[in-house]
Amino acid sequence: MQGNAVGVGTTMLLHCDLVFLAETARLMTPFVNLALVPEAASSWLLPARIGHVRAYQMFALGEPIDATTALASGLANAVVPATELRQKAMAAAVTLTKRPAGALSATKKLMRDFERIAARIVVESELFKERLRTPEAREAFAAFAERRQPDFTKLSS
Repeated sequence: MQGNAVGVGTTMLLHCDLVFLAETARLMTPFVNLALVPEAASSWLLPARIGHVRAYQMFALGEPIDATTALASGLANAVVPATELRQKAMAAAVTLTKRPAGALSATKKLMRDFERIAARIVVESELFKERLRTPEAREAFAAFAERRQPDFTKLSS
């Protein structure tokens, strides 16, 4: 992955078995900033991968993290120059094709709780849809469109 990965661009990486980042990659999960909630089972997968404190920081503050930080946090397998990114990913893919497919599949099933992931996606999706209809979300999106900071203090709770 290279460039900016925002929202689902970051959370989809949690579903990948191998993640290679270009040195210029930046990962960001600005759900709360937009008055929304995490999606794609990331509310479970991200804390499981990098710990509660780091995951909460990514969700609650929505600040980007660079590729080196992502690697140190356990979100990526390697950081490489952008010019080498495709080559690195292709080499890993070719290596995997030479492994026993049944063993790879069984290993993945052992490492992933697909039913729990699917259940979390359903819960997050419902909350996400609800949040899209809130005054907070309307203010967040209006502020984004108007290129200003949102003012959530004027909203009644």
